[in-house]
Amino acid sequence: MILITSRHLPFSCMNFHKKFLSISEKNNSLLCVGLDVDSEKIPGFLQKNHDSPLLEFNKNIIDATKDLVCGYKLNMAFYEQFGLGGIQLLVDTIAFIPKEILIILDGKRNDIGNTAARYAKSLFDVLHADAITINPYLGIDGVQPFLDYTDHVSFILCRTSNKSAGDFQDLTSGNQPVFEHVAHKIVEWNAHDNCGVVVGATYPEELKKIREIVGNKIPFLIPGIGKQGGDIQKTIEFGTNNQGHMAIINSSRGILYTDTSETYAKSARSEAVSLRDTINKFRKLKS
Repeated sequence: MILITSRHLPFSCMNFHKKFLSISEKNNSLLCVGLDVDSEKIPGFLQKNHDSPLLEFNKNIIDATKDLVCGYKLNMAFYEQFGLGGIQLLVDTIAFIPKEILIILDGKRNDIGNTAARYAKSLFDVLHADAITINPYLGIDGVQPFLDYTDHVSFILCRTSNKSAGDFQDLTSGNQPVFEHVAHKIVEWNAHDNCGVVVGATYPEELKKIREIVGNKIPFLIPGIGKQGGDIQKTIEFGTNNQGHMAIINSSRGILYTDTSETYAKSARSEAVSLRDTINKFRKLKS
């Protein structure tokens, strides 16, 4: 039986923006660590010495980085692939994350309105995410059920970090690429200040354009730093707002899998310190 436990008050019911501001100030950080667990990449000794090696891995990464981050992003595919055991791993990992730190569930969900409402319930009410990622392809009736959770943020795919992103996102309509139309729609849909934008660090010029379109108040979730090669300086220059805030910079493999020895958590911490400090260096230049 899968046991799902509620995240405790006061942080579990705090408005996303207040929680983001609180934890980013406390840890002086816009860094988010992506907990994309991979049984083929974790240190081998964990497989031999622990009944739940992936949970042990996650716990040690969290303990090593929890004072350095503003959030953790869990890509749900890395958990769902294991069936019921993977869902329990997801639940147990969420329960272990300190309550003041943001939890972003990355499932890129969407469907017709009736089904989208069930996705929203599972992510926000059952798994207690502070924020999620969603696909805008179905339009507002597939997005609105997520936005009805007004204390949570839905990060909407706009310009993704993958190499083939332009297959559709660069197509033009009315002399504007599709990703710009999506950015304008996000502004239109942001009636409750709970829309966010997913923009890859691998496309800095598009990042700049999207920030110009949506303004200073909408938060960005920015993957593509680290293994995907995104430029940190340009990411901060173009992705944060005028105050050097409102961006969550995600790194997964570049932090998790730098070391496969028994010092893996210490190595992950070193990578997280380095990335957080580099981000803050460029934030200071902007402000």
